[in-house]
Amino acid sequence: MTSRLGLMQVRRFALLSNPPRRHNGTMRLTITNYLDVISSWCFWAIPAWRELRERYDKRVDFRWKIALMDETGMPPTRRHMEWYYRRSGMLMRSPFILQTSWHDEGRTEYLEPNCVAEAARDLGVEDDRVWMALATAELREGKKIGGWEIAAEIGASAAGLDKGKLLTRAQSPEIEVRIRATTAEFHAMQVTQRPTFVIDTPIGDRAVFSGFAKAAPIAATLDSMLDDIVGYEAHAAHFGEAPPV
Repeated sequence: MTSRLGLMQVRRFALLSNPPRRHNGTMRLTITNYLDVISSWCFWAIPAWRELRERYDKRVDFRWKIALMDETGMPPTRRHMEWYYRRSGMLMRSPFILQTSWHDEGRTEYLEPNCVAEAARDLGVEDDRVWMALATAELREGKKIGGWEIAAEIGASAAGLDKGKLLTRAQSPEIEVRIRATTAEFHAMQVTQRPTFVIDTPIGDRAVFSGFAKAAPIAATLDSMLDDIVGYEAHAAHFGEAPPV
C-alpha cells in the first residue's frame, strides 16, 4: 500500500567457526517471508510464495514471520486505499479488484489477525493456511478480520482448530510479545516493505528482497545460492570440513 520500489540487498560474510547446517546430510537454504496478514502486497505475493515452495521444497526451508504494519503504511482514507488497490491490481494483472470494506479508518495497526495467525503455531499449525485464509477473507470477501471473533473463526476453520482455544491463545500476552519481536527484527534490517523475503545459506550468505511480489528474481537468487552450496559440498567431499580453530 506504500511505494512499490523494491529493495534487494545481498550480504556475504564468512562463518569460520561454525560448520554449515545440514539436513539429512545435505546443506539447505532458509527463506523467511516477513508479512502482515492485512498487507495487500503480501496477498499478491501468495502465488509467488506457493510457486517457490513447490519448486524448491527439497532444498529450501520455508518460514514466515509477522512484521506488523503501522500508520506509515496505512492509507489515510478508504478512497486512498481503493486507489492503491486499483494500482496494485493493474501491476499484478489481476482479473479482480481487492475489497476495502474490511478497513476501519483511523486504525494504525491490526494486531488481531496477526495474533491469530501466530497463535496457530502453538496449536500445531506451522504452515501458511491460517494467514492465507485471513488475507483472502479480508481482501477478496471484505470481512472485518480486525475483530478477534471473526479472525479466530476464519483461522480455526482454515486449520481445523477449536475456535475457543485459538482465540484464547491469540489473546495471550506471549503472542503479542512474539510478533512485536519479529516486527522489531524486520525493522532492524532497515527495510520498509511487506513482504520482505530473506534468504539465508548455511555458508553465511544472505539475500533480502523487500517489496517483491513475483517469483522470478527470488528464484534466480535461490538457484545461484544452491549452486554455491553444490560447490561447497563437492569441496567437503574431497577435502573434508575446515580444520578446527
